[in-house]
Amino acid sequence: MPPPPSAEIALKIARPRLHKRSLTGLGAFLISPIALIAVIVCLAPAPLPAQDQAQDAIRVEVNLVMIDTTVKNKAGQIMANLKKDDFEVREDGSPQKLTVFGRDEFPLNVALVLDLSDSIGPFLGPLRDAATTALAALKSEDEVALFTFSTEAQLSAPFTKDKNKIADQINTFRAGGATNINDGIFDAAKYFLQTMPQGRRVVILISDDVGTDAGGEGTRDIITEMIAADATLYNLKVPGYNPPNLRFAGGLVKGLVDIHKVAEETGGEIFDAENTASLNATFRALIERIKTRYTLGYYTSANGAEGKPHKLDVRLAASFGKKGRDYAILSKSGYYIP
Repeated sequence: MPPPPSAEIALKIARPRLHKRSLTGLGAFLISPIALIAVIVCLAPAPLPAQDQAQDAIRVEVNLVMIDTTVKNKAGQIMANLKKDDFEVREDGSPQKLTVFGRDEFPLNVALVLDLSDSIGPFLGPLRDAATTALAALKSEDEVALFTFSTEAQLSAPFTKDKNKIADQINTFRAGGATNINDGIFDAAKYFLQTMPQGRRVVILISDDVGTDAGGEGTRDIITEMIAADATLYNLKVPGYNPPNLRFAGGLVKGLVDIHKVAEETGGEIFDAENTASLNATFRALIERIKTRYTLGYYTSANGAEGKPHKLDVRLAASFGKKGRDYAILSKSGYYIP
């Protein structure tokens, strides 16, 4: 008697390495790489030699779109107790069935991008103390990397689960040089593309946001690299010593990154610590905001052969009212399959 039919399924999850130039020409439309799941199903309807079974393998590619989102009510307060059925997601106008849902359940990878220009020097001590408290709120499995920038940007500490090590290192730095925010953000996004860590990806820019050097990448290139890395930009805006003449000179520099635009298009936010007294509380509020983001996921029939971006619309069920009036949602508004 011949053996019964058998089926073998192998599952592999990977994020594509997407270079910014592959996205050129998509303009201001927000696009993002997605996790690709390749499912290989090998069926043996009849007894065949091993080599024939291998030749009859069927390969099916399924695309899983992942969306991180923050929801606020009209008073600006976080809506932290929503359920899967409370969300609606449309792709190019068509409703999608959510198969992935969670809040603070996926590992978090944080790239701190620290401004070490002249204007930040007096605030490094309080910032180190704030970082110690804020980073301690992350889960033990979450990882943090540290980038620094002044005239140039560099990786100062690769990903580690030792948050105290990151905070302690801040106290060893000396400030000096220009303020090249552009390269600081871009290098962090590039690092995500190189390391491809599993889980959610966040870049936290810590700066007074007064740029004086445009570096090598403009706003559009930075947004493209961030989206290619599937990363969200949060900005901890800290006090800085910036006399009027310095601000005036900085305003004349062409190509400085538009931080508001990068945060908006990647689904992030800006947290403003107006003085050193509020620095600790503001940093902790930023970390808590990251932890209260919902993760939504669905399978799409779209494929890379279409060669076009796809628009996303995330909203709550009709019972919650009208999006933009009764509540606000921060998330990416599209994706692209390379």
